[in-house]
Amino acid sequence: MTTTKVALSISSKAVARAKKEVRSGRAKSLSAFVSEALEEKLYRDELSEVLDAMDAEHGRPGKKAREWATRVLSRSF
Repeated sequence: MTTTKVALSISSKAVARAKKEVRSGRAKSLSAFVSEALEEKLYRDELSEVLDAMDAEHGRPGKKAREWATRVLSRSF
């Protein structure tokens, strides 16, 4: 994987929380933590666009479909 060094301005609170994740071993490094968070944000935005396109083509899910999805998804947590 190719990486690019960048300078960012991030809130002190967010940096402190991210560093805590690194110290606890839940993140490999601060750079890895930020990179993973950015990738997740991009993925969620892309997924949101797909879901919006599906809603535009087929309409939003009805009450029964939402209830079904809630039941199914609650089993996976």
